[in-house]
Amino acid sequence: MHINARLLFLSLILGACQQVPKADKAEVTEAQSVKPEDGHGRHLDTAASILYWVGTKPTGEHKGSFRFTEGQLFTKDSVLTGGQFTININSLANLDLAATPDNKRKLEDELRGENFFDAANFPTAKFEITEVSTYHPSKDDKEVLLKDATHMIKGNLTMKNVTKNITFPAKIVMQKGQVKAEANFNIDRTQWGMTYRADKSLQDKLINSIVNIHFEIVTK
Repeated sequence: MHINARLLFLSLILGACQQVPKADKAEVTEAQSVKPEDGHGRHLDTAASILYWVGTKPTGEHKGSFRFTEGQLFTKDSVLTGGQFTININSLANLDLAATPDNKRKLEDELRGENFFDAANFPTAKFEITEVSTYHPSKDDKEVLLKDATHMIKGNLTMKNVTKNITFPAKIVMQKGQVKAEANFNIDRTQWGMTYRADKSLQDKLINSIVNIHFEIVTK
């Protein structure tokens, strides 16, 4: 391979590593009031529900997960009306460094540490739905990337004692008394005070401020 072509190939590879997974961008606003519970509450199946995350940097990416401590989704006449769930920050697990346990443990400890989630002082994060609307695709709408999205969800996300309202598309299916919900979106961690190594001037030491979130929720 010609040296210029080789350099171009390497630059494309490195450039690709810097990109957060393609997904809908969550809109972030100030916290909004949470509506009173309305309808039948269905408890989260914490064993079957999971939240995945992807963080990127110039040299690659890391993937991981969180588990839920508890949660409920409320339905009325087969319509989702609200809900809330709690994320166990200490359950943070890396999923791509299993072959190098020391590196896996080091990364998990760093992410649980005060530069990121500060699990010692903020052991949980919480999401509370403030509005649910049915999603009907139209030519006038902004393109939604989530395949088969059915709803737009708004809710207050609280992490590290900072609460912001986020909006994202979700796929919600209700069958035989069970609710399944899935979403995949990108958010900016600095909105919740996690600014460590987010300055682009750090170059190869940069950690992308945009993080990909993908959750799958199932009620009992």
